[in-house]
Amino acid sequence: MDELDSAIVHHLQADGRLSNRALAEKLGIAPSTCLERTRLLHKRGIIHGYRAEVSLRALNRSVQAMVFTQVRPLRRDVVAAFEQSVTRLPEVVSVYTMAGSDDFLVHVTAQDIDHLHAFLLDQFTNRREIVGFRTSIIYQHLTNPVLDPLPERPAVRPQT
Repeated sequence: MDELDSAIVHHLQADGRLSNRALAEKLGIAPSTCLERTRLLHKRGIIHGYRAEVSLRALNRSVQAMVFTQVRPLRRDVVAAFEQSVTRLPEVVSVYTMAGSDDFLVHVTAQDIDHLHAFLLDQFTNRREIVGFRTSIIYQHLTNPVLDPLPERPAVRPQT
């Protein structure tokens, strides 16, 4: 990505509803150039899509938690089945496959603590492949809405 691509991505992350004309104006380029560059960013897979951020509270999901999960045996078929089944659960926001002492980190939402407790009992304690899990309640979830490319790391020279 060059500087113009980075600027397009930056502005679209900040406001994905910007019209092509408004984006081109912010960047000081022709709308046709802006449109072509944005299309190429989509085609190259740099921009995956656009979405609306919705309040979890408005969706009756006021409680959030992270569920650190270990599964056994650690075989490809067990891992794939777990990932597929858990991501289909309505309470699940995202699933991270991890290295380390936990195999998965599952971000879940619930109406309240009782709903979270019932969800964990129903969906995590009854699964034979889950050998352990622990839950941490999330008090606040903050994100960085605009990510810029990180600078290239300088090559490390071997010491003599």
